[in-house]
Amino acid sequence: MPDQPKNPTSPDLDAWRKAAAKLAPSGDLSRLAWKTPEGLTVKPLYTKRDLDGLPYTDTLPGFEPFIRGPQATMYAGRPWTIRQYAGFSTAKESNAFYRQTLAGGGQGVSVAFDLATHRGYDSDHPRVSGDVGKAGVAIDSVEDMKILFGGIPLDKVSVSMTMNGAVLPVLAGYIVAAEEQGVAQNKLSGTIQNDILKEFMVRNTYIYPPAPSMRIIADIIAYTAQEMPRFNSISISGYHLQEAGATQALELAFTLADGKEYVKTALSRGMNVDDFAGRLSFFFCLGMNFYLEVAKLRAARLLWWRIMKSFAPKNPRSMMLRTHCQTSGWSLTEQDPYNNIVRTAIEAMAGVFGGTQSLHTNSFDEAIALPSDFAARIARNTQLIIQEETHICDVVDPWAGSYMMERLTQELADAAWTIIEEVDAMGGMTKAVESGWAKLKIEQCAAEKQARVDRGEDVIVGVNKYRLEKESPVEVREIDNTSVRDSQIVRLKKLRAGRDQKAMQAALDALTKAAESGEGNLLDLSIKAMRLRATVGELSAALERVWGRFKAETQSVSGVYGAAFSDDAEWKALQADIRAFAEREGRRPRVMVAKLGQDGHDRGAKVVATGLADLGFDVDIGPLFQTPEEAARQAIENDVHAIGISTLAAGHKTLVPALVEALREQGASDISVFVGGVVPAQDYDFLHRTGVKGVFGPGTPIPECARKVLAAISARRPSTV
Repeated sequence: MPDQPKNPTSPDLDAWRKAAAKLAPSGDLSRLAWKTPEGLTVKPLYTKRDLDGLPYTDTLPGFEPFIRGPQATMYAGRPWTIRQYAGFSTAKESNAFYRQTLAGGGQGVSVAFDLATHRGYDSDHPRVSGDVGKAGVAIDSVEDMKILFGGIPLDKVSVSMTMNGAVLPVLAGYIVAAEEQGVAQNKLSGTIQNDILKEFMVRNTYIYPPAPSMRIIADIIAYTAQEMPRFNSISISGYHLQEAGATQALELAFTLADGKEYVKTALSRGMNVDDFAGRLSFFFCLGMNFYLEVAKLRAARLLWWRIMKSFAPKNPRSMMLRTHCQTSGWSLTEQDPYNNIVRTAIEAMAGVFGGTQSLHTNSFDEAIALPSDFAARIARNTQLIIQEETHICDVVDPWAGSYMMERLTQELADAAWTIIEEVDAMGGMTKAVESGWAKLKIEQCAAEKQARVDRGEDVIVGVNKYRLEKESPVEVREIDNTSVRDSQIVRLKKLRAGRDQKAMQAALDALTKAAESGEGNLLDLSIKAMRLRATVGELSAALERVWGRFKAETQSVSGVYGAAFSDDAEWKALQADIRAFAEREGRRPRVMVAKLGQDGHDRGAKVVATGLADLGFDVDIGPLFQTPEEAARQAIENDVHAIGISTLAAGHKTLVPALVEALREQGASDISVFVGGVVPAQDYDFLHRTGVKGVFGPGTPIPECARKVLAAISARRPSTV
């Protein structure tokens, strides 16, 4: 064997800089670095010097501070759990999907509920006519739960349920369904999300105000700690924060600050930290910023260890962050949707390299509609391929010791910690949420991100670069909302006719009394009511009688989106046209941005409202959860020229025609209606036939939307009333 050449003398950094400057654009090395939205600088080159001063570069997985993973062997011992978050239509159809997924390699069930269920309404409630079975499965009672999990052994299959607002009846219904399947509570494994603070910031599927909502969380933590030792009582979610626009640092900070608040709440009830902390879990989003997503999960474990140290636990598991992750839904594009398969695979890899304990991969068609069986199979197989074909699982935290990754992990942890300290100074996350400060921080990030995309600074392949001239249609899953609702109403009537009404009402009265007095465990009382066949809506109403329904104040940021276009010629021309309209009409064009039904995802609505206002439109933002009739009434009272409906929950074919009809009945058919959001291309003609003036799919730049809205307003006929 020939002699190996000696190690050459390493050039110093100055030599590298000189060589790199010759290749850098205009000789400017700074243009090779990348500035993240949170202000971190990601350099093109990292060296051993970047490890100087870092305190945790020589650690082991399974040991404090857990940067390298919560278990010693990680995936070399056991791969992450493959979950597919799904639910649609009826319990029967969703059950068939779950069983098919488990047979095809899925390892756990993750349930998506429809918005009626999330908001604590039964399917026959008049406010949810367009929401039943659309964005998840319709669950009204224990009988629906029994069908949902029929043929799925709940003592063997872990169940994750994304539920926050109606968490009491849903968790109680699951427990009773398991009992009637013959599975005791102490045999159940899985997770209930139960993260209400996040709902007040972004997703908005809350029911009650923050203070009583925190009591519900404490009661669930206490009950499950005693009765359900294998079940995770809370999944503290950053996922929806990033989906709403938060940067990785903000997602990390707010998620851990939420977790800290829940720990403090449980401790205030007299619980021992080691009795519940080991059953807390987390839920993070995986976006397209690959390096930052890997660093985020490593930093999350470091910071949670630091936070929990302050509560002096005796069990190391109490300081160990375990997490589920899901690939980003926001990063999915309606345009050229097969690109989404690649995006999801990259995001899944970030979660695996970051050390997640379970993972959901989104289907490529979810920017268009509910996932089809074909798309869901590809999403599931993406995980199977990573687990079974790549040998990635054979090495624990392969990024450990990386000059770049160790430095980035620490910098991201430091950035998040600064925000956590700011939250602490406000009195904790509940205070930060109640003040509206946290929500506005996220909305500012969302507006900045949208501006970068619309200007082409952040490239999205197939959307603002390399766009196809003609899109091929994609077959999507279609849910007959009317049929689902009708079938649920039939089941509800049968349920109510066959139960002991007096006993059931007594159980609900006991729940109401507990809410009034502050005594008793609300989950325990909910289980008793569900055994007697109380419905989700009835149980929610029993608490609503005491606490009422929470109504958020409508706030929005201003100037953030427009600042990115201050020197843009097209932007200035559009502003001039708006000023000309105002001079001609005697007032500025006025638009109402609205959400209909129980769809609380308001990122798109808020960003569009911000952009239009920055252009010079007068903008009204309707309150969440309006009926079509309420939205029409507000639009008429505010004398708007147009209504923009933002939809992400598939209710547009029911709710938008109802809005158009309500405007017509009230003599305001001159108000132009536009729709934006997740709308399949094959539904565009339907909406146009109902009277909609324009449909803007995901990825449509706000200036383009504004130009078309202004043109429609300018061309409209005066009202005949």
